[in-house]
Amino acid sequence: MKWIVIISSTVLLMTLGIATPEYAQGNTGEKQDQPGQQQKAKDQAKPERQRGQQPQAQQQQKQNQDRQQQQVQQQKQDQNRQQQAQQQQKQNQDKQQQQVQQQKQDQNRQKQAQQQQKQNQDKQQQQVQQQKQDQNRQQEQRIQQQQNQDRQQQQGQQQQQRQDQSRQQQRAQQQQPQQRSQEQQRVWQSTWQNHRAGSWQTDHRTWQQRGGYNGYRVPDDRYRGYFGPQHGFRIFGLPFMVYNGYPRFQYEGYWVTLLDPWPEYWSNDWYDNDDVYIDYRNDGYYMYDQRYPGVAIAIDISM
Repeated sequence: MKWIVIISSTVLLMTLGIATPEYAQGNTGEKQDQPGQQQKAKDQAKPERQRGQQPQAQQQQKQNQDRQQQQVQQQKQDQNRQQQAQQQQKQNQDKQQQQVQQQKQDQNRQKQAQQQQKQNQDKQQQQVQQQKQDQNRQQEQRIQQQQNQDRQQQQGQQQQQRQDQSRQQQRAQQQQPQQRSQEQQRVWQSTWQNHRAGSWQTDHRTWQQRGGYNGYRVPDDRYRGYFGPQHGFRIFGLPFMVYNGYPRFQYEGYWVTLLDPWPEYWSNDWYDNDDVYIDYRNDGYYMYDQRYPGVAIAIDISM
C-alpha cells in the first residue's frame, strides 16, 4: 500500500511539474496576446457600439421630429385657440354692439311711443275742445234759429195783418161800384195801351234771358193759397199805379209789376174782363191770361 501511495504521489508530482511550465507558458502567451485581444475587442466592440448607437440616434432623431411636430401642432392649436378667442371676442363685441343698438332702438321706440301717446292725448284734448266748441256752436245756432223763427213768425204775422188789411180794402172796393174819374180812366187806359207789344215774339224776354229772378219770393204757404192756375183773378178793381213806366197792381198784399209788354193780339180790354193768374215757372214769376194759354208775361213781385 505504501508503494502504491508513493507511486501515485510521484506520478502526481511529475504531472504537476510537467503541467506547471505549460501553464506558465500559457499564461505568458495569454499575457502577451491580451493587448491585441483588447484592441481587437475594442475594434470589434466599436462597430457594435456604433451599430448600437445608430438606432439610438435614429430614435432620438425620430423623437426630436415627433417633438417638433408636436410643437408645430401645439403652435397650430395655440393659433387656432387664439383665432377662436379672437373670433369669440369679436362675436362678444358684436353682441355688445347689437345689445347697445337694441337698447338704442328700444329707447327710440319708447320715445316714439311716448310721443305717440302725447299726440293721442293732445288729439283727444283737441277733440274734446272741438266737441265743446261744436256743442256751443250748435247751441248758438239753435238760439239763432229760434230767434230767426220768432222774427219770421213776427214778420209773417205782420205781413199777414197787412195782407188781411189789403184784402179787406180790396173786398170793400170790389163791393162798392167801381167808378173812375175821367182822368183816372184816361191814365189807366193810356198806361195799358202804351205797354202793348208791337211784336210780342221779339219784344218779350224770359227771366233766363234777363239773367234770372232776384226779386221777392212769396212764402210757400202764401203761394199755395193765392197763386197758381187754380187761383184766377181780375186786375180790374185792384189798386193800380205806374212804376218807372210799367203798370203795377196790388194783389193779396203784393205789388205785381209787368215787365214784359202784353201781346198785340190780345183784346183791348183784357185787363178789365179776363181772368189772369200768377205762377212760378222754372226761373221766375210770370202772369198768364186764361183766354190765351201758353203766353207768359214776366212780372216782378214786391211787398
